[in-house]
Amino acid sequence: MNTIKSDVIVIGGGIVGSSATLFMSQKGLNVTLIERDVCGSRSSGVNFGGVRCQGRPVSHLPLAIRARDIWRDADNVIGGKFEYTVTGHLKIARNEEELTILNDYYADSQGMGLDLQMLSGDEIRRRYPWFSGRVLGGSLSPHDGQANPRIVSPAFAAAARRAGARVCEREPVQTVEKLATGYRVTTKEGIYEAEQLVIGAGAWSNNIATQLGESFPLTHGFPAMAVTEPIPYFLHPCLGVQGGDIYIRQVTRGNVVFGGGTGVAVSDSSSRATSNNLMALMARLLELVPSMKNTQILRTWSGMEGFLPENTPVIDKSLNHSGLYYGFGFSGGGFEIGPGAGAALADLVAHGSTTTDLTPFSMSRFA
Repeated sequence: MNTIKSDVIVIGGGIVGSSATLFMSQKGLNVTLIERDVCGSRSSGVNFGGVRCQGRPVSHLPLAIRARDIWRDADNVIGGKFEYTVTGHLKIARNEEELTILNDYYADSQGMGLDLQMLSGDEIRRRYPWFSGRVLGGSLSPHDGQANPRIVSPAFAAAARRAGARVCEREPVQTVEKLATGYRVTTKEGIYEAEQLVIGAGAWSNNIATQLGESFPLTHGFPAMAVTEPIPYFLHPCLGVQGGDIYIRQVTRGNVVFGGGTGVAVSDSSSRATSNNLMALMARLLELVPSMKNTQILRTWSGMEGFLPENTPVIDKSLNHSGLYYGFGFSGGGFEIGPGAGAALADLVAHGSTTTDLTPFSMSRFA
């Protein structure tokens, strides 16, 4: 096989890898993106689809706000909205303990760009009369929203291709090697070499990193989700609850998407929701929105997410190898923040630094 050379190789075509590829290409780098399936087919394509800053650790908000700015400019960045809409995100408290947590977060996040609004239970039911009496209060983040995860990552990859990147799909990585200068990645279809390497392969990133002598405490999780038949549109903001045991959104064509809890692994590359989990999810849904009783569920699914301690990803350069960068372990929260992570990684690769504070995501946590 011929060896294909470029400036940078990116492994992983999810929202982080595909956006990093786009932004590096726009900076004039020759980039090769390698994806084992098709871009966005794994966790970036099967997640809930919430695009929220609310609820993230305050130290993560600078990166989340950078990502939000990219989402807002999606028409120019990737050539379309791809069902991205600003609906707001309403986080519900069902008891005093949860309400205290929301009030504390409201205070801690002041001045960070969220513009949160604390609402009483009565005010929530006045605005959204379909809520049950279980709602004690909540926090509304007006700038958050939602998008269609199935089409966003492919859109980033397509934009990267238009910007000059080489996008290689259905090429599982077989080996990764450190060369005297740079890296070699071998797949069944080809051999690729570059001075710099970005590993953003989600739940499978550790399998690649260990080939280079580095390892992370990465575990796997399997979020469970479902979607209903179309019903009359009523649910404008995305909904979450403090504690995260259920999250709900409605698309404009009427389908309600909801999720929470965990599914189970079927193999090392797939997972599914379980009947017990779905029954519990439906009970939680009806506790908040009783009017959805008898609504039909069309489909259920799960995905495989990579989790790192404290649900905090690594977005950093290697401590041991020059030209090696990591962006994974987003712990179920990578969809919104992904384009920001991709942009920050592009800064690191192209310039050696970034204006976005990446201290919380440092690799030194695992040294």
